[in-house]
Amino acid sequence: MSAILYDGTAVLGRHLQRIKHAPAILIMTQTMPIVFLLFFGYVFGSALAMPGSDYRAFLVPGMLVATAANGIMTGMFTAAQDSHRGVMDRFRTLPMSRSAIPLGQAVADLLTTAVGLVPLMLVGLAMGWRIDGGAPQALGAFGLLLLFRFTTTWIGILLGLASQSEEAAGQLGSATFMLPLLSNAYIPTDGLPGWLRTVAEWNPISAVATAVRDLFGNAPVPTDAAWPVTHPVAGSVLWCAVLLALCVPLAVRRYARGGQ
Repeated sequence: MSAILYDGTAVLGRHLQRIKHAPAILIMTQTMPIVFLLFFGYVFGSALAMPGSDYRAFLVPGMLVATAANGIMTGMFTAAQDSHRGVMDRFRTLPMSRSAIPLGQAVADLLTTAVGLVPLMLVGLAMGWRIDGGAPQALGAFGLLLLFRFTTTWIGILLGLASQSEEAAGQLGSATFMLPLLSNAYIPTDGLPGWLRTVAEWNPISAVATAVRDLFGNAPVPTDAAWPVTHPVAGSVLWCAVLLALCVPLAVRRYARGGQ
């Protein structure tokens, strides 16, 4: 365990230094959610059934969750880039814990996300969104967002190590933009066709978005939806636990095997 922590801290420092020397990437990843929040809030908000501040109160938690879901894209591209450029091969020649390499990347992404969510929330407050729940519930919502980001980053790391191609990771990462659209992150699911509503409600993003809205006190929990949405906190934690239990060992094994 001490070896994992020591080596993981070293890898964490490498990724933080990498962000320091490439500020344009950090700025882009932090500003794009704000641009989408403004676009959806002021352009689409006027055309939906929940106009004005009511829709923005619904939208901001969904946008926070969509930002957390982007861990798939960033995790995949970073892992694929390191694999494609031979960085992972060099790490494998060193006496380092195999778990520490992807863990360091995941923790570095988690720290930058924790900082990046703050300006997004501040813009949401300026647009009229408010935290109507108590402080413990708000902290729980923020913790759930970070847990979901940590989970999606491991999914991305696994996919990036499997692809080992920056081009493939970039194309597949762009496709993950569709995942929040197939959920209740931006709109309620009760108006969707039956089969599409089922798909959206079993999307993990829907459970997390519903849980965050409930903890922030922004919207009630639906009573006529799929189980993960009607029990959003339990459903979100269960989704994260299952995905982490699946992706973490597979990602570590994939890293250890290299290109084999």
